[in-house]
Amino acid sequence: MSPPDTAGHQENPDAVPQGKAALGDLLAPVRSRLMLACLLEAIGALAKVVPLIALVELARELLRDPVREEQVWTVVAVAAGALLLRLLTSGAALTITHLADVAFQFDVRRRAARRLGHVPLGWFTDRSSGRVKKVMTDDVADLHHLVGHAYLDLTTAIVAPSAALVYLLASDWRLALLTLFPVLVGVVQYSVMMRGQGEQMERYQRSIADVSAAAVEFVDGIAVVKAFGQAGRAHTRFVAAAESFVAGFWDWVRGMLRGSTVAELALAPFTTLLAALVSGAVFVQAGWAEPADVLPFLVVGVAVAGPFLELNYAYHHLATARHAAGNLQRLLGTGTLPPAPDAPAIPVDSRVRFAGVRFGYSDGAEVIRGVDLDLRPGTVTALVGPSGAGKSTLAALLARFWDPTEGHVTIGGADLREMTHHTLYQQVGMVLQDIRLVRDSVRENIRMARPDAGDEEVTAAARAANIHERIMTLPRGYDSVHGEDANLSGGEAQRVAIARALLADTPVVVLDEATAYADPDSETAIQNALSRLAAGRTLLVIAHRLRTVTEVDQICVVNEGRIVERGDHQSLLARGGLYAELWGAQEALAEGRTS
Repeated sequence: MSPPDTAGHQENPDAVPQGKAALGDLLAPVRSRLMLACLLEAIGALAKVVPLIALVELARELLRDPVREEQVWTVVAVAAGALLLRLLTSGAALTITHLADVAFQFDVRRRAARRLGHVPLGWFTDRSSGRVKKVMTDDVADLHHLVGHAYLDLTTAIVAPSAALVYLLASDWRLALLTLFPVLVGVVQYSVMMRGQGEQMERYQRSIADVSAAAVEFVDGIAVVKAFGQAGRAHTRFVAAAESFVAGFWDWVRGMLRGSTVAELALAPFTTLLAALVSGAVFVQAGWAEPADVLPFLVVGVAVAGPFLELNYAYHHLATARHAAGNLQRLLGTGTLPPAPDAPAIPVDSRVRFAGVRFGYSDGAEVIRGVDLDLRPGTVTALVGPSGAGKSTLAALLARFWDPTEGHVTIGGADLREMTHHTLYQQVGMVLQDIRLVRDSVRENIRMARPDAGDEEVTAAARAANIHERIMTLPRGYDSVHGEDANLSGGEAQRVAIARALLADTPVVVLDEATAYADPDSETAIQNALSRLAAGRTLLVIAHRLRTVTEVDQICVVNEGRIVERGDHQSLLARGGLYAELWGAQEALAEGRTS
């Protein structure tokens, strides 16, 4: 049976919608609710103008002689009714948008989590946790303001001034044009100022992502950099990202400052009021209007200018949301590993084979070039070679962090691409150098390998991994929480990971030399635990120190993505090739340290 085609599952950036299209796609599930909310807000915006018009009409009535009391109370009733209508419609609109926002955020985060659950595991090694965090939290939060508020603000900023403008033009088109001339100046100024802002917004968001990534990396690595006296250097990288953000942001703001000041002054209610007063005084002095005719422009004119500032803020939130939507769509469009066929393959034993395997990352550079490798059941195979030779990539292919671009990786005759994830990880366990324990009890960190395991099984695995005694010294034993009352050293965390692998009891284990960073006391305990883990299993070991693999069944020397030598320790030394060179270099270094 041939493996399923993976081409359709690769990420295609050109096919991922961006900007307005990305935002439209994301908002599709809540679009009808947003439209209903905007309709209610439009009614409320019209009702918002009515009390201002009522105030003008009330003033006219009070200036009459005699005053028509019935008409006065009618105007007051209309104003009160409009205020109540505004309150009800705006409250209903806000309720609808916030309920829609809750549903929207739940849907987006669930889709993103599901997507992250199906992307190749190697995808996470190419991205900092800060950038993933920005998309999952910050970008979703940016969309909250759009869904919950910005569309309603935009509706009010369009409908209310339009209604006020119609009323003013109907009252006296000449005074309307003169009163609203500053508004026209402000709108034109904003239009000129906003040209090219899309590109600036992209740079701004990229700078924020850089700062976020630098901050997360700095905090995550603070213990290591301080231990090696490099805190200042790590801090410098974070400061450099922050300073780059500040410089870019200041350049952006400085270019907009003068234009923004002019626009905000032109759109300020005081400016509109001043224009109405001056124009009205001229018209009254010239006999072109009565004093009462100027009242609409003094009272209602302000309703035209004010919302334009809200329109600018709403535009800013819309631009931010479009960028955030693009980031989310890129995440949701990330290529996933193809699912297993309807009749998934089941391994018949623990024999591992790499057949004609080639692999390259998304940048197109091929890092594995035609590897053939056979791992017999119950044997230990070590991958050695220079840094960057492809050892970790080969191991990652066995754990299906990625799929080969050519060739096959099989376990017990079953291609990994034809196995379900559940079946695969029942076959393959991993113990890596960089151990990440979750913020949970030590018991649950071990049980993660097999959630249905009982407490006795967890304890047995911990004993076999030589970590039980250390766990029992913690304040709450196995219930101690990592990061709170369980502070484990690197070597101790490695033994927790080994206990996890022992509990999983997989027939195949990928081992990235677990003693590389262990202290001498931990190294012996780890080696003993690894001996128990290796018993009866097929092991693929990435070896950094050649002394740790002199007794393995097979050593494969990897260089530039190919296996250039293979054999046992003695035969490879006798050959005098790359392995012998690496051995000689490490032995010379070890002798230099002891002398």
